[in-house]
Amino acid sequence: MKTKRNEGRDEPILDPDLPIVDSHFHLFDLPGNRYMLEEYLEDAQGGHNVVASIYCETKSFARTDGPEHLRPLGEVEFANGMAAMAATGRYGPCKVAAGIIGHADLSLGSKVGELLDRCMQAAPDRYRGIRQVTLDYPDERPFQFIMTNRPPPGLLETAGFPLGLAELQARGLSYDAAAYDTALPRLTELVDQFPDLTVVLNHIGNFVGVDMSPHERSEAFARLSTDLKVFAERPNVFCKVGGLGMPVPGFGFEKREDVVGYAELAEAWRPHVELAIEAFGPRRCMIESNFPPDSRSAGFIPTLNAYKHILSGLSEDEKRDVFGRNAARVYRLDLDGL
Repeated sequence: MKTKRNEGRDEPILDPDLPIVDSHFHLFDLPGNRYMLEEYLEDAQGGHNVVASIYCETKSFARTDGPEHLRPLGEVEFANGMAAMAATGRYGPCKVAAGIIGHADLSLGSKVGELLDRCMQAAPDRYRGIRQVTLDYPDERPFQFIMTNRPPPGLLETAGFPLGLAELQARGLSYDAAAYDTALPRLTELVDQFPDLTVVLNHIGNFVGVDMSPHERSEAFARLSTDLKVFAERPNVFCKVGGLGMPVPGFGFEKREDVVGYAELAEAWRPHVELAIEAFGPRRCMIESNFPPDSRSAGFIPTLNAYKHILSGLSEDEKRDVFGRNAARVYRLDLDGL
């Protein structure tokens, strides 16, 4: 994967004292694509005041043997180990992976309960829920950029999926929803069945805008705006603000050879970020770096600077919610100074 994560490190830090809980990052070690604890700490502690972060699954470090439905336990054990290392303070103040979102195949229905219980036992202080990537789209445009595992189609429509969500709700665990924007109506139908389940929408709904004409993008964004506002009417749903550095939204920064600074990112991303704040309000939005996938467009410092710049008009209390306190509330983190 071509990355720009080392770019923009000399850019001045906006609002440098603002505490940040990075609500979404990944670690993996793939051929030619390594991003582990050392790399994340280099980014997170490079200038912004990232006090903690939420690990989100990519099915990396899953077990390679044993019952198939229990293999995601390996990634939770791995993330908990990284968190324990960071918690010693030997590597800096950032509490990496203070919350852990693992993988589970919800299409298995009630069978998934065994995995959830094992994960809760393996990381009782950090395990907070699951994400199952359910990316589905009528054509192949967005799938050319999939970094790891392309999911099978139709997962949200399987009979087992709501039964799996019921297992999460019964245990007080959360569901991170990763689907393309066209799936928002179906997600809304599912959320209505589980009013007590905490649902966190990834990447402002994963807008697909790549390879579209200006008119097509405008129509697609209008549809996103409508569907997102309907989805946000449910009080148990929250929104991760980020993911805009991936190629799928179609901004094209990953094609640039020059260094992209925060001002240019902010200009392009503003409509999406402001839509999220309008739909969910400052009490239900949380900033995510989505590193390293978002590093295809810009470095860590310009990426978070862009969100700070876009949201500079919020009150100080609202900024603290969006950049830190909301993630801490949703993922039940015991953190001081937020």
